[in-house]
Amino acid sequence: MSTQSSTSAHRGYVRPEHERLLTAATVITFVRTVASVGVALYAANDRSLTLLLVALGIYWVGDMLDGGVARLTDTETRIGAVFDIVSDRLCAGAFYLGFVWLEPSMALPVGIFLLEFAVVDTFLSLAFLAWPLRSPNYFDLVDRPIWRANWSKVGKAVNSSAIALLMVLTHSVPICTAIAICLLALKVWSLVRLNRIGLPLPSLTTAGADDGLPAHVRPVVRRRP
Repeated sequence: MSTQSSTSAHRGYVRPEHERLLTAATVITFVRTVASVGVALYAANDRSLTLLLVALGIYWVGDMLDGGVARLTDTETRIGAVFDIVSDRLCAGAFYLGFVWLEPSMALPVGIFLLEFAVVDTFLSLAFLAWPLRSPNYFDLVDRPIWRANWSKVGKAVNSSAIALLMVLTHSVPICTAIAICLLALKVWSLVRLNRIGLPLPSLTTAGADDGLPAHVRPVVRRRP
């Protein structure tokens, strides 16, 4: 990540004094998550694809709305970003498991997608915490190729929308499985690239970092070759 004299004032960097859980954006995240999961569960019970699509719509619209409100009100926080990330996984899981409940033949592509989204993509999305960034939306400050593949507008659309739309529109197991595998491959590529960059670790020189801590739990500084 490049270092400039003005980096502390950059739009993407964390502002500790702004960090808090309760904001308009996090309230929207909570409401859209409860609503989306609730409708998805009701849809599965009612065996209604229409209601399941409503649940997906609530998730997608709510996800755009909470992010937009956070930016509009200048209340983007790391706490809010993490809350949004874990909420997305619950909403997506409810939709895709509900879809398998209605279309058991889609179990293979759904399983591959959930492996990609709930495991690999979750790790990638939370990796921003290793840097002083507000959210993964600003990961271009660390590595632009990873950001472009995962959190640019095109990257987000492909990662979150493509497989769901294909499943609903085509009901094709081979096509959806192939797309899910491609998405998983993209995430694995991002993970390999992230591993090469390395996740920075807390410095021992950080004020109070090792005060009173036993030696075996003190932070260790990575020495890169």
